[in-house]
Amino acid sequence: MLSLECIESFLETAVIVLNLECAQAHQFEGWFASSEAFEQQCAQGMVPCPVCGEQKVHRRPSAPHVARAAAPSPAPEALPQPAAPNPVAILSKMIEALRKDMPNMEDVGEHFADEARKIHYGDAEERPIRGQASVGEAVDLLEEGISVLPLPPAKENLH
Repeated sequence: MLSLECIESFLETAVIVLNLECAQAHQFEGWFASSEAFEQQCAQGMVPCPVCGEQKVHRRPSAPHVARAAAPSPAPEALPQPAAPNPVAILSKMIEALRKDMPNMEDVGEHFADEARKIHYGDAEERPIRGQASVGEAVDLLEEGISVLPLPPAKENLH
């Protein structure tokens, strides 16, 4: 088994890639440190055909290809980063959208928690509702898996 150092050393060394052919006309590729290294290994029977094992192998005419260890690629240019979203602006837009939709929601008043449970458990018709709930009631609903969204009162309700 080759050591990691041996493999790294091989990868850092320039090699030539040769097109080869055996006496049975099987074509394949071989990687060598040099043409001399190919000739020496071939003479010692160290370059068998990977298809049939034939040891009579010769080079095919081709333009030599020199493979080198990959050079580090340049770092890509940094893309401009979009400005960080403004949480206050996002929240304001969400509240504005919810308030626009309020006329389509049934106001169940102080019975919000009870009505939300009935809808969640299928005991009442599913529909958009709004109303009032204490912090404790809202926490209980969330713990039951019932999604609620606290919404500050409309500006006209603040006196």
